[in-house]
Amino acid sequence: MEIYIVRPNDTIDRIAGVYGVTAEQVSYANQIPYPYRLAVGQALLIPVGESTENRRVATANGYAYPFISPWVLQQTLPYLSNLLVFSYGYTTGGELIPPLLSDEWMVEEAIKNQARPILTLTPFGENGKFNNNLIHLLVTNEEVKQTLIQNLLIAMETQNFQGVDVDFEYILSEDRDLFTAFVAELTEQMNQNGYRVSVALAPKTSADQKGLLYEGKDYRGLGEAANEVLLMAYEWGYTYGPAMAVAPLNKVRQVVEYALSEIPSEKIMLGIPNYGYDWTLPYVKGESKAVTIGNVEAVQIAIENNVAIQFDETAQSPYFLYEREGEEHEVWFEDVRSLQKKYELLNEYNLQGIGVWQIMRLFRAMWLLYADMFYVV
Repeated sequence: MEIYIVRPNDTIDRIAGVYGVTAEQVSYANQIPYPYRLAVGQALLIPVGESTENRRVATANGYAYPFISPWVLQQTLPYLSNLLVFSYGYTTGGELIPPLLSDEWMVEEAIKNQARPILTLTPFGENGKFNNNLIHLLVTNEEVKQTLIQNLLIAMETQNFQGVDVDFEYILSEDRDLFTAFVAELTEQMNQNGYRVSVALAPKTSADQKGLLYEGKDYRGLGEAANEVLLMAYEWGYTYGPAMAVAPLNKVRQVVEYALSEIPSEKIMLGIPNYGYDWTLPYVKGESKAVTIGNVEAVQIAIENNVAIQFDETAQSPYFLYEREGEEHEVWFEDVRSLQKKYELLNEYNLQGIGVWQIMRLFRAMWLLYADMFYVV
């Protein structure tokens, strides 16, 4: 694969001719709709041919809700090692709360495509929101904990799941060690029955990092307790924050380097965002709210507003500004340039693979690029 940056007056036919490929190949890889308009500064993945040189084995995980388009899931599954079904909550008694829509079809499709279906466990109560009181009850009540673990084992057996991903957020600092102990016990019982456990980690850069997202997560302890960890290395730019890159490479690198000081590299999955944000300017704290957009959609917004896509060299992320109905907008998203830099961290630090949040929108180029760089297992 080659990456080409669109210049003024470029056409898809001219670019394809330079590389000796067809326009259809370029449009397919980059999801360029008819009439094949391009944005200046747009990064295109050019499928010049398949090479196995310098590729190594890596894993690729993707999170999905049961309302994912069947077509999108079918397009994505061939590139996945694990499909993480989002999500199962639990009651105060330790009973599992399944997703509102049936996930049975997702599990069947995953197995059909040789991807392992994984149950994502979240501390969601009846209201469907993260609840740290529910976490506190679980880690302090032995009966509830054992009931939940047994119900998870039953779900593995009866619903054909092949593992559990523990995505607990906003853990109280006083529950940190108890949460680690819960993950360790869950992993031990799951492993005894042939299943694996991963745990999602907020993007810390030091052991004593302050904040509700960070204080309840012990990187070293959870790295020892679980089979794998996922670094949620995104959301620097987020819905209610100021406009900036969602996953700036310089910040992602800091998280990876701290994680490596606490956890073996072969246990670490790097979180990858499959989305961007569109902010209306000026940003007003407490009032502004960005709109979540897909990476393919971001390029179309640039085209529709006749603006060039820029690239921030520090964040290694694409962005652009545009004006609509008298309002100025700022957009940050991911493209094959920014993804390539993140993928290269896997080789630089010998990480296990990636975990994509989330795969609800198809971004074909991200998967083609990953498959070009790694053997996915």
